[in-house]
Amino acid sequence: MDRLVFTSNATIKEQAVARQVLVNDLSNVSTVGFKSSYDVALKTVKVEGAGFDSRYQAQAVARDQIRLTPGPVMATGRPLDIAMAEKAVLAVQAPNGDVAFTRRGDLKINPQGQLENGSGHLVLGNGGPIAIPPGLMVSINPDGSVYAKDPAQPATAPMLLIDQLRLRDAGDTKLGRRQDGLFKVDGQPDGTDLALGDAQPRVIPQALEGSNVSAIEAMTRLIDQSRSFETQIRIIKETKALDESGASMMKPA
Repeated sequence: MDRLVFTSNATIKEQAVARQVLVNDLSNVSTVGFKSSYDVALKTVKVEGAGFDSRYQAQAVARDQIRLTPGPVMATGRPLDIAMAEKAVLAVQAPNGDVAFTRRGDLKINPQGQLENGSGHLVLGNGGPIAIPPGLMVSINPDGSVYAKDPAQPATAPMLLIDQLRLRDAGDTKLGRRQDGLFKVDGQPDGTDLALGDAQPRVIPQALEGSNVSAIEAMTRLIDQSRSFETQIRIIKETKALDESGASMMKPA
């Protein structure tokens, strides 16, 4: 009986890891540019103690490796909105000053005149955070170049190149999630930059990319996990009842 209880308890513990990732994905179903993660991976752990040396058990571990499958693209008509095309990611400055990456493209100019996204992370250009001169109209080209123009100038006046968005192609690179929710190169220290590839990353101006989390799929999986949890609890209770019944039968009359 003890083995049956141990198996059910281990199942509940392993499913808790996947449930944490699933709940996080579900809570960000409407977040701009959010990317879901692969739930869990299994690793083999050697069972210590009395018994054969060949005893191994599978254990679930959180991978939190980013799925870069694209989400729905919504046209907004706003000059500072961008959606990353294909596997492109945007370099931003993390709260601790590291270089990190994101797919969130709802950009705005903060009171200090710097370009940041909707999460408050400073957008990086070739020379660091991008600063916008006050009073200028800003537009972003598909190649990531940031242009500005004085609205008082004639319509035929050329636009001034401010900076270039630091875009990277992550098509051949595995990305992981940092503690602050931003992306990093999987298996590398925080702040590691992505190498420049042959493909030129591009953006879709005046558009935003929605989350790639399917609310229906996530809810279905969450319901399935809840039913599995109830089943394991029921097994533990039934095992307890059987154990008590066997103990009562063994008592002397």
